[in-house]
Amino acid sequence: MTADQKFSSLLLENAVTELSRLPGIGRKTALRLALHLLRREPREASALGHAIIDMREGIRYCRVCHNISQDDVCPICASAVRDTHTVCVVENVKDVMSIENTGEYRGLYHVLGGLISPIDGVGPDVLEIASLVERIAAGGINEVILALSATMEGDTTNFYIYRRLGQFPSLRVTQLARGVSVGNEIEYTDEITLGRSLLNRTPFSDSFAG
Repeated sequence: MTADQKFSSLLLENAVTELSRLPGIGRKTALRLALHLLRREPREASALGHAIIDMREGIRYCRVCHNISQDDVCPICASAVRDTHTVCVVENVKDVMSIENTGEYRGLYHVLGGLISPIDGVGPDVLEIASLVERIAAGGINEVILALSATMEGDTTNFYIYRRLGQFPSLRVTQLARGVSVGNEIEYTDEITLGRSLLNRTPFSDSFAG
């Protein structure tokens, strides 16, 4: 479909335009989705629309770990059965979901909201690194697991956080075992490999020793 595709309805054209703004959805796919919705019962389209609006208006970010939540504090941070002495640092909320799906981790999380990438203009100040340091300074946390993607940006962020946490000498800082291949992102790593990498995590200092 070309950019100047003619539509028989302005309403259809507007729907296609909005759907095509979604990542991975081109205008051809957007048109197919819009036509599919037209063939369904009106209540199905309404349910979809309401679900999206409810999600956008109802979801917020946990004030503790920055994971998505319907409340001020997410269910993981509020849970009485989680290990509050361990915090797993991840890039985004999709990584929280990936790690939770392994069933191997019972601690808390800290979502950075990205990775340090000077080329893309992303510095440490725009990430939730300062709030991580504040959590550690408040006490009660014995271990920080760096569970970032095995990429150049992930390694750069790992090292920056490790240096920032150096002010807490009793804190154990670990990272995922390299069962996660170099260049891989956490969300695309299979659950078995990710679970084993969590269980076999190593001291971060070993990554540059010698």
